[in-house]
Amino acid sequence: MTQVDLLDLDASLTEDERAIRAVVRQVVDDLVRPHVAGWYEAGHAPARELAREFGKLGLLGMHLTGYGCAGSTAVAYGLACLELEAGDSGVRSLVSVQGSLAMYAIWRYGSEEQKQRWLPAMAAGEAIGSFGLTEPDHGSDPASMATRARREGDDWVLDGSKMWITNAPIADVAVIWARTESGVRGFVVPMDTPGVTAREITRKMSLRASLTGEISLDDVRLPADAQLPDATGLKAPLSCLTEARHGIVWGALGAARDCLETALTYATTRTQFGRPLAGFQLTQAKLADMAVEWNKGYLLALQLGRLADAGKLRPEQVSVGKLNNVREALAIARQCRTILGANGVSGDYPVMRHANNLESVLTYEGTSEIHQLVVGQRLTGVSAFT
Repeated sequence: MTQVDLLDLDASLTEDERAIRAVVRQVVDDLVRPHVAGWYEAGHAPARELAREFGKLGLLGMHLTGYGCAGSTAVAYGLACLELEAGDSGVRSLVSVQGSLAMYAIWRYGSEEQKQRWLPAMAAGEAIGSFGLTEPDHGSDPASMATRARREGDDWVLDGSKMWITNAPIADVAVIWARTESGVRGFVVPMDTPGVTAREITRKMSLRASLTGEISLDDVRLPADAQLPDATGLKAPLSCLTEARHGIVWGALGAARDCLETALTYATTRTQFGRPLAGFQLTQAKLADMAVEWNKGYLLALQLGRLADAGKLRPEQVSVGKLNNVREALAIARQCRTILGANGVSGDYPVMRHANNLESVLTYEGTSEIHQLVVGQRLTGVSAFT
């Protein structure tokens, strides 16, 4: 039960799901909350150390089975994402990219040799993965990617660049998507391969506790078995994004909850004009509206999680969740900032940090406009993408 749970939402969870949530919440309280404001200000987080700790708890690739993965439910994974993002969106991004993008791509589309080589180490946090789809000139339109892979004898040779890649500066392996003569294909690329370089992107105003970079591929030669054998066409990387977006649907609620609980505490303890801020009707109206939207977003996330666990979740349903929950979480963060007044912009409180982070969450893995078009296509049967 949380301070903003108006609908007895805990009753919708199993005992195991509540137990997993409690463990992750405690880990965030111990490892993230005491330090994250400093990480954010410094623009750096100890991602490798965090990954090892998360690996010990089975949080990396936790919804996958085998190869050292926990094999948990989609709802349990979502609850973990919620608690991680209540700490910081960048911390949740570390886990999401590791498990739902890099690991999932290998788990779903890789050879047995690729799975054995990488997944146990990634599940333990001993190897860090990244996912190279977005490019400097191609974000929302991945079908236009410029990265190319060509055959030379039995080898593949890759050229191109990927931009805004989470974990890239410290990654041991990247799943790189490239255009070939037979369409888009995925490749497992060890980051120490000659011709691969990673440059950290600095001066970010958002997700500062997350390591983001550009991956350059200059005549990178890979053996034939570097290709993901079961990944054919653009549907493969898009399915990975669908997997990761489910975690975002839950994660955004974590950032919103942390903002809302901070605003509630502030409003009940801060006195103006002889009474607590919480005693003013305008403040209560703000808090009530935000709590209602948070509870609605939670019910949406829970429905998507149950559909996923039943094997019935469709991509456009995930788009509904990502569109709604991130948009509402950002609105909640901004409104909470107004309740805190000038203190709302202080690093002593988490609200502005969450708001800044959610600006990135709103954009990555499908902008709001892209998800609106996905939903629009489902409603009308007409594609507005081309």
